[in-house]
Amino acid sequence: MALSFHFSTGLLRAAALPVVALALAACSALPTPPVQSARYDLGLTDTSVPMATAAAPSVAPPPLVLAEVQTPAGADNSTAMLYRLNYADNQELRSYQSARWSLPPAQMLEQRLRTRLALERPVLSEKDNLSANPNDSRSLGLLRLEIVEFSQVFDSASSSQAVVRLRASLIAQDRRGGNVLLGQQLFSAQAPAATADAAGGARAMAASVNDLTVQLSNWLQRYGR
Repeated sequence: MALSFHFSTGLLRAAALPVVALALAACSALPTPPVQSARYDLGLTDTSVPMATAAAPSVAPPPLVLAEVQTPAGADNSTAMLYRLNYADNQELRSYQSARWSLPPAQMLEQRLRTRLALERPVLSEKDNLSANPNDSRSLGLLRLEIVEFSQVFDSASSSQAVVRLRASLIAQDRRGGNVLLGQQLFSAQAPAATADAAGGARAMAASVNDLTVQLSNWLQRYGR
């Protein structure tokens, strides 16, 4: 009887092996869950009032209308984090596969600029559709911005910097409905990245954008804006 018992157990084990192999094969064939991309923004906005500069007007500037920030064609709604390899091909824009911006760069930039510039002057949008104050002889100012560069630039595999370039046009809106170009300038800011990856690029980009807001504010003040 004992021999018969051992023989039956061996048969059961042998029969179970194909079942186990099929189960393992089925598990290995299951799709791998997609990797969630890291999402970055420009961090919290510093809302402390900037120190007065030599260019600051002695009286409160008139309201400034900030238009929607424009981007190169085809990049309006993209949240890709772009970078360039200067040491390989600086004409090729590449994007991180596992990291993205939380919003398109134009929207992030507009939010930051609107908050920072409003610390020194009233800032409106084109949707507000306000008329000039009849008791103020100064015309409203319209600021148009176009992104020229918004990327992390690698000079080597271990060294990079965040580069932001903006073309700014300041337009006066007169009371007769006409527009006069007061000034136009290309602004550039760059900050080194502490680490040669998307996280380091995001932190450096925040620093570059903050630098750019200071440059823009000082430029506006020279026009009494």
